[in-house]
Amino acid sequence: MTGALWLAWRQQRLQIAIGAVLLLAVTAWVVHMRSEMMTLIDAYGFVPCKGWNGDCGNLGTYLILDGSTGSIRTLGLLGFALPALIGVFWGAPLLGREIESGTDKLVLTQGIGARSWFAARFGLAALCTVTAAGAVAVLVAWWWAPISNTLYGLYWHDVAIYNATGPASVACALLGLTTGTAAGLLVRRVLPAMAVTAVALGTVFVFTTYFRRSWVEPETRVTPGTTPRELIGSAWSRGYGYLTPDGREHSIDDYCQTSGEPLKRCMAEHGFVARYHKVHPSSDFWVFQWIETVLYLGAAAALIALILFVLRRPAGAAARSTDRTTPAAATTTAGV
Repeated sequence: MTGALWLAWRQQRLQIAIGAVLLLAVTAWVVHMRSEMMTLIDAYGFVPCKGWNGDCGNLGTYLILDGSTGSIRTLGLLGFALPALIGVFWGAPLLGREIESGTDKLVLTQGIGARSWFAARFGLAALCTVTAAGAVAVLVAWWWAPISNTLYGLYWHDVAIYNATGPASVACALLGLTTGTAAGLLVRRVLPAMAVTAVALGTVFVFTTYFRRSWVEPETRVTPGTTPRELIGSAWSRGYGYLTPDGREHSIDDYCQTSGEPLKRCMAEHGFVARYHKVHPSSDFWVFQWIETVLYLGAAAALIALILFVLRRPAGAAARSTDRTTPAAATTTAGV
């Protein structure tokens, strides 16, 4: 390991060591907690009632879910917050600290180009980011799998599961690092860059959470008359209501919030002939995940292109050259 990569390792080894220790600690905790959960599953006769399909569990099932769901949610929320933590505490100082302290000028006089300097530092940080995010995603999925999509438990579309598992969580972590790095380069001061990174990633999270259900059209399940609706299972409900003979939809929020005979009379009064239920089946998890993965990676690629453009600008190089020669010129002038 020589040159720019060796320098990158020297400057980031403390962060890498701390991250590795934390990841090992989390792994040990998950292994212990999952082992306890599996012991309870074997002891109580766990009934994996998938989805909201009625009271099909037993006391042991509820005890297992009660003892495991909160801890799994905590780990999932850590995975959800990981991109922001990486962006703020690793990405923003990655270049920002060097620029703010002026040590980047010293580095760039040692025969290392600006883009090589960036590539070494960012490449090492990106490798660690992908490894950590991937490991957390695997741990969450592994722990959650035995009780996944179970009545009164966590479902695939819950924030703590969806945002902490799958390829999108890894791509989002990489975007967090890239956002922080770009902010550090452009803002040139670490603390303001951290704030900019937090705001930018918060905006991204709000955008994807709000528009996620718009990526794919939901499946519409139709049942005639007052026939019982198809059980939702582990699907993600998008709302339900009533249909008129011409196919128009009317939300249940406005009509017939009843059941039995009152429901029949209400439907007859308004001319409703069927009920509909819009859902995203659990198979849509992967559709959502790959769409968001492409969006995150595309945004990260755009930011990397911006960083490379800023680093190679002739004006920036001239400014760095001016900064390096100014002290010498000042000394000469003073001597005259």
